[in-house]
Amino acid sequence: MKVRTILILMALFVIAVPSFAQGSSAPGSPFILPGAFAMAIASGLCALAQGKAISASVEGIARNPGAAGPIRILLILGLAFIESLALFTLINVGK
Repeated sequence: MKVRTILILMALFVIAVPSFAQGSSAPGSPFILPGAFAMAIASGLCALAQGKAISASVEGIARNPGAAGPIRILLILGLAFIESLALFTLINVGK
């Protein structure tokens, strides 16, 4: 198991090498790798937050089925706010 994990990590490093070797075509063009890391972190954290929100809402509906309507509305609103954070990161990375 440990050897397999090491081989997978080595393959990922070999695949990632060309991204470190990229050159900028224009003298003033930005380096894109920090933006990619920012988007990866934002996407991962948004996914974790959405999973936690869905888990909590399903648990709340299971405990009180009568409150399913308001919980569903607040869940959709919360998911929209969480997704907007990833979109804001994507817009800022593109600048």
